Amino acid sequence: MEQPPEEAPEVREEEEKEEVAEAEGAPELNGGPEHPLPSSSYTDLSRSSSPPSLLDQLQMGCDGASGGSLNMECRVCGDQASGFHYGVHACEGCKGFFRRTIRMKLEYEKCERSCKIQKKNRNKCQYCRFQKCLALGMSHNAIRFGRMPEAEKRKLVAGLTANEGSQHNPQVADLKAFSKHIYNAYLKNFNMTKKKARGILTGKASHTAPFVIHDIETLWQAEKGLVWKQLVNGLPPYKEISIHVFYRCQCTTVETVRELTEFAKSIPNFSNLFLNDQVTLLKYGVHEAIFAMLASIVNKDGLLVANGTGFVTREFLRSLRKPFSDIIEPKFEFAVKFNALELDDSDLALFIAAIILCGGTD
Repeated sequence: MEQPPEEAPEVREEEEKEEVAEAEGAPELNGGPEHPLPSSSYTDLSRSSSPPSLLDQLQMGCDGASGGSLNMECRVCGDQASGFHYGVHACEGCKGFFRRTIRMKLEYEKCERSCKIQKKNRNKCQYCRFQKCLALGMSHNAIRFGRMPEAEKRKLVAGLTANEGSQHNPQVADLKAFSKHIYNAYLKNFNMTKKKARGILTGKASHTAPFVIHDIETLWQAEKGLVWKQLVNGLPPYKEISIHVFYRCQCTTVETVRELTEFAKSIPNFSNLFLNDQVTLLKYGVHEAIFAMLASIVNKDGLLVANGTGFVTREFLRSLRKPFSDIIEPKFEFAVKFNALELDDSDLALFIAAIILCGGTD
């Protein structure tokens, strides 16, 4: 999207007044990048062996704690909050984004996907980002003069107290250890992670750009240059192009099944089940798990094959005769919607483990 035009002098002047107003009552007054602590403050800090925690500061009424030391998350994107801006705790990026949108009366192209706004993708969909700002209660009228209200302070103390208590909860510790174990098993058993696939698809990885297969000629070029993982060594190419392409795509699926089986064995207590039960769980969960995994190597234009060294275009797959084109197209439709959830590899690890353990759709 085009960059907004430079703001008028009178707008900047009014914004400066707003920032001063926020600074007078917001947590970022002392110690922030624009308001460095005096040298005496540095001396006092250096003498203290254990500086007070955020909870201690709030309970003692230290409203002057910096936004950085508050260690609060931005309600909009989850980044480090710099203070209380326009009615909510927000980072500098979201504060500036909301201010520009309101001041310049910007209108964004409507999005129906309800995008998940995070630090890593907050600039991707401006419409959903602004809608989240509004949903959280951000308002130009929420600019505040004076110190942090006692009600807001009590709310922060209650939240921090609950968070500190949960950190020492044995159940929480067990869940964190379980999640870490599942994630490590995921990284160990799956060769093509979502992070790796996204890096290849977006061109951000150091990986060599995949060879694009968009017609019969490029397919045969790929046959000579790419190392395909065959189901049977030395299997000759199929005479019909549709069957041949479909088989090549299926090679990726078969490899994923093998990886899923090894991943399942790493799930705590899965191997302690009767062998028949293990087989049953994999039998009924493998299809859904494959769809979730293969979505990582798919975008709206095609899919990666041969461990990321090749890319088959969606249009080429559509050109195949039925029933092959009818089988592949729904996979693209699902992948596009599933990828809109923006799950990362740690999310996928837990999701796939849950699918395997569900044991069916009943």
